Amino acid sequence: MATNLVDSTPAMNNLLGSESDSQRTLYDFCTSHYVESIYERTIRFDPWYPYVTGTSVVGIKYKDGILLAADMGGSYGSTLRYKGVERLKPVGKHSIIGASGEISDFQEIMRFLDELILSDNMWDDGNSLGPKEVHNYLTRVMYNRRNKFNPLWNSLVLGGVKNGQKYLGTVSMIGVHYEDNHVTTGFGNHLARPILRDEWHENLTFEEGVKLLEKCMRVLLYRDRSAVNKIQILKITEEGVGTFPPYSLKTYWNFSAFQNPTVGAEGSW
Repeated sequence: MATNLVDSTPAMNNLLGSESDSQRTLYDFCTSHYVESIYERTIRFDPWYPYVTGTSVVGIKYKDGILLAADMGGSYGSTLRYKGVERLKPVGKHSIIGASGEISDFQEIMRFLDELILSDNMWDDGNSLGPKEVHNYLTRVMYNRRNKFNPLWNSLVLGGVKNGQKYLGTVSMIGVHYEDNHVTTGFGNHLARPILRDEWHENLTFEEGVKLLEKCMRVLLYRDRSAVNKIQILKITEEGVGTFPPYSLKTYWNFSAFQNPTVGAEGSW
């Protein structure tokens, strides 16, 4: 055994070489690109990339209360994978909520709201949270998560009626909020709000309000690739929440602009 060890020493010296014989490269040939830990992947990147998302929500005040509308599409990345996602929910006795953006974050928000309503009911003092209180709570939640660089990837519409007072507001993922007679999220801010500014008035009946929402949702369907024609409408009045089964919008795709949308466009494919 000792003989083998001694005999292997010269070979080892030839393999390693002496200090004077060693040379160091001046140019790199084989390089690595990036090392990413599981912790870094989870904490740094995931909050900024939603996975299953919903599109616009449109809300209006009408004569007797509040109406919200949203389609039922859920996009998995760029694939419109789910077509039965409900994004409008009741909150307590006096409010309804709609959400665009990440569906799982909306589920987390609903968990927060369920705990809030339960905690309020446990006081058993005869009072209950109204839409203004719930809206203020949501603005604090969204702004707090934004400050932690772990936002809830949603834009929310919150409406309700309490003591005869109608309330409608919205809050973004970074806590920007306001209230108005009609509010929207997502592409609705660009495509639906002009329609609402022209046609909304405070004496809208329920039927007129539904037709106005359908018009907005139809325009969004034509122009937003992530939208579907199956929509959901929710209303709330002083008597409570009214729910309706989802239904499909009637569409017309033979407009000349749809037949050849690139006519007259320079440099178009």
